[in-house]
Amino acid sequence: MKLAQKLVMTYYKTRLRTLGMVSPRKAAELAYKIFSTPRNPSATPKEPPVFHKAEKLPLNFNGIVLQGFRWIPTQSNGHKILIAHGFSSYSYKFEKYVSLLKKQGFEVFAFDAPAHGLSGGKRINSLLYRDAILAIEQAFGPFYGMMGHSLGGLSATLAFKQLNNQLARRLVIIAPATETWRSIDHFLGLFSADEKLKQAFLDLLTELTHEPIDSISVSDAVKYIQSPIFWVHDKQDKICVFEDVQPMIDKKIPNIKFHITQGLGHSFVYKEAQVSNEIVQFFKEGIN
Repeated sequence: MKLAQKLVMTYYKTRLRTLGMVSPRKAAELAYKIFSTPRNPSATPKEPPVFHKAEKLPLNFNGIVLQGFRWIPTQSNGHKILIAHGFSSYSYKFEKYVSLLKKQGFEVFAFDAPAHGLSGGKRINSLLYRDAILAIEQAFGPFYGMMGHSLGGLSATLAFKQLNNQLARRLVIIAPATETWRSIDHFLGLFSADEKLKQAFLDLLTELTHEPIDSISVSDAVKYIQSPIFWVHDKQDKICVFEDVQPMIDKKIPNIKFHITQGLGHSFVYKEAQVSNEIVQFFKEGIN
């Protein structure tokens, strides 16, 4: 963690502790604001060459504009794929997949999530991201395939749960935020939150989402998905920990295929050549 980040963490830790003594609810509201606000990149990301050739697709969603990109292959196989990036990320990071998928005849779409990249908005959460993906599906789908990393993996899974004609679709999730309660626990742990703040935070989330926290998870959503799923995860992932993935592997769910890596961590796992090749192959298998 950089010095500037440490100073910000120390500031908010002190502020949350002080505010929590007076009003756990107010402290929870501040914590949620921090929790749902992505970090801005230190420098404006440079547009990769493949994005120069993309068709720009602005989409109005909940009062903000989502910036999307579309690539049409020279020889189309008639199938569309949507890429969903993770928290504090952006579509540019998936330039490799755009080229690989387009080469195989797929029409490729990528949208910056709310409050990310070139899209509008100030906050993000998995349900808002889910609804954005469903809005993209309605405007530009149907999508034969979706692939999502981290928060994008969770949100794509939650969206897939609501899609029709699932057997004709395929889902790839890379290092997904498997259990929302784990993300919350990790986040509150960073600020040394006491039990009163933790409970106030959970109560606030329940009020905002109108859903139990346990239901906002990959482990719950896959119960309602019939599509083939390809799940990539690294054993050394320190953000979306492998501990949450092992129970899903043990269940031996027939429509889920796992690819487990060692030593790639959370942010590099989708960049590895074997991983990207297997993802493309997984999508190809469904149309052969």
